[in-house]
Amino acid sequence: MKFISLRVRNGLTIHGYTDDNIEIVEEHDDQEFVEKLISLSRIQSATEKYLLVTSSHDRVMYWEYDMTLSQLTDKLARAGFVVA
Repeated sequence: MKFISLRVRNGLTIHGYTDDNIEIVEEHDDQEFVEKLISLSRIQSATEKYLLVTSSHDRVMYWEYDMTLSQLTDKLARAGFVVA
């Protein structure tokens, strides 16, 4: 298993869907960034603001990260991960 170290904080947690197929969203405001070792297999996508990561109990979470998307891409490339 491969890991990357990033400073992240919770942004949004998706707990599932209602009977009408509307996301059940929990917002996390004003949390501090923390250093985490993140399994690369948990990262589904990245935008300029969020990492979309898988979680337990079929949840997905949007984590804010403390760098730009370009810096994240460079960090992944320097670690030898494929970035095209």
